[in-house]
Amino acid sequence: MGFIKIEDVVINTNYVAAVRLDGQTSSGEKSISVLIATPKFTKLSWEFMSENVAHSEWVEFTGQAANVLIDYFSSWNNVIDLMPQYQESSIL
Repeated sequence: MGFIKIEDVVINTNYVAAVRLDGQTSSGEKSISVLIATPKFTKLSWEFMSENVAHSEWVEFTGQAANVLIDYFSSWNNVIDLMPQYQESSIL
């Protein structure tokens, strides 16, 4: 389990379900969106979980926060890129 702290938001990396790297706000500012999916329990036991087993929410970051998150989620130390850009030219 790891945590990412961006400004006043701390994200448990176990709950990051998806990331949109190339977003843009309505005013044209660069943004990044992180989908956070957390378990949602209706009862105390795993046996009685409801059909809706997760709660998810998109969290959008702009400005410097967006830049550092793009760097984080683009780094080969943190994310495996299955189609790196340099391979596109070698395929042709």
